Amino acid sequence: MTERKKAFVQIVLCVFFWGISFVSIKSALPVYPPMSLGMLRFAIAALALHLFKRRAEKKAGKSEKLERRDLPILIAASVCGVTLYFFFENNGVKRVTVSEAAIITGAIPVITLAAEALFLRRSVLKRQWLGAVTSIAGVVLVCGVSLAISGSYAGYLFMSAAVICWILYGFATPALFSRHSRIYVVYWQTMFGFAGFVPFAVPEMSGWGSPNLEVWLHIVFLGLACSALGYCFYARSLETLGVSISALFINFIPVISIIAGVFVMGDIFLPLQWLGAVLVILGLYIAVGFVPADQRKTG
Repeated sequence: MTERKKAFVQIVLCVFFWGISFVSIKSALPVYPPMSLGMLRFAIAALALHLFKRRAEKKAGKSEKLERRDLPILIAASVCGVTLYFFFENNGVKRVTVSEAAIITGAIPVITLAAEALFLRRSVLKRQWLGAVTSIAGVVLVCGVSLAISGSYAGYLFMSAAVICWILYGFATPALFSRHSRIYVVYWQTMFGFAGFVPFAVPEMSGWGSPNLEVWLHIVFLGLACSALGYCFYARSLETLGVSISALFINFIPVISIIAGVFVMGDIFLPLQWLGAVLVILGLYIAVGFVPADQRKTG
């Protein structure tokens, strides 16, 4: 299997994990407040990635030590893509409906393309724009069928900040791939991201409940699948497919979440929502299928 095919398989697994993660989050939040839950899941992720890193170093016959020159980018990506992203997203979801949150998140591909064109001076094909817009239209149909308007300007600002943080993470992370392995990058991002949760989690400790086995299983799933593997898979996609193509896959998350709701919670998936899911897939095909091979990695 080629690197590109591996990247596609892993980004699909990544968004699948992130799409069904809402079940585990909903199950754990009554016991642990949002930032405490983030701290716990990334503590588990850091432990798992430490073992992955040691195994990879043993296989390669060399050890990758933390380098001082990497600290600015590592810390910036960690704070943006882990700590601040979850801080803004959790606070945003508290104030707006899930549908509104998903639709705002759906702006990530278009904003990513705009940032590439404006700030990085990269050439963006018209079909990439068309694919991104088609994908967003699909997200609106999937999530907007039962859309309720919250009118919470604070919630909209929090979700918009989360979107910006994720885009900054996407642009900052690939800068390290030329010098280090993906496991090195994701491991140290996870470590710094975990450290960033601690100041927010400590004041919440008085509100911790008593978790049972089911809650711990959900937290382990969030730590291992959604955080450790999820971020490793997304890093491969960033390195191999590029920032803009990777961002497009984010729009599959609300589709997977709602489909999971059908099977787990007995929700009903309406015909317009099925149409929206088709548009999300079509948008990705338009953007990826028509991008020349030499342009796929850069955008």
